[in-house]
Amino acid sequence: MNILIIDGHPDPTEKRFCHALAESYQYGAVEAGHQIKMIRVADLQFSCLRNETEYETNVEKNADLKEAQSSIKWAEHIVIIYPLWLGDVPAYLKAFLEHVLSPDFAFDEQKRGKLHGKTARIIVTMGMPAAFYRWYFWSHSLISLKRNILQFVGIKSVGETLIGSIETADHKKILKQIEKLGHFGL
Repeated sequence: MNILIIDGHPDPTEKRFCHALAESYQYGAVEAGHQIKMIRVADLQFSCLRNETEYETNVEKNADLKEAQSSIKWAEHIVIIYPLWLGDVPAYLKAFLEHVLSPDFAFDEQKRGKLHGKTARIIVTMGMPAAFYRWYFWSHSLISLKRNILQFVGIKSVGETLIGSIETADHKKILKQIEKLGHFGL
């Protein structure tokens, strides 16, 4: 399977657990024979969109974003990994998605998604317990990413992995679980 891993942590510092999660998923997937591409959003340079013209034309001006679109087109399965910041997707990851999932690439003039047949998994880390995020906050940002972005562009099958209490969690155990997800291409 062709798998694209989008490491959405905006901090390029290697000590970030999201980076280790991306590497563990990649390791498991490669060991199982999957073809892998990885995008580390923290390593890319782009600005936030400010108007419709930028939304429609910025990818053409940025080789990294154009390559990201090519990788998305290539992928059969997309894994998005990010930390929950202020209850949501980090702004830099959201800006990345706004760029690459642009008109004509991800949806047509009638707002119909063009990425049908692809699957995805969203892996989110957070300081609070994952059950509390699901129960009290109703996983609102996760649902928004799934429904308003991924499903909108045609990606219907979306799995999720929530990793709560990240400061006290058993990191080795979690990395092994993520490696298994990579192995099975889930």
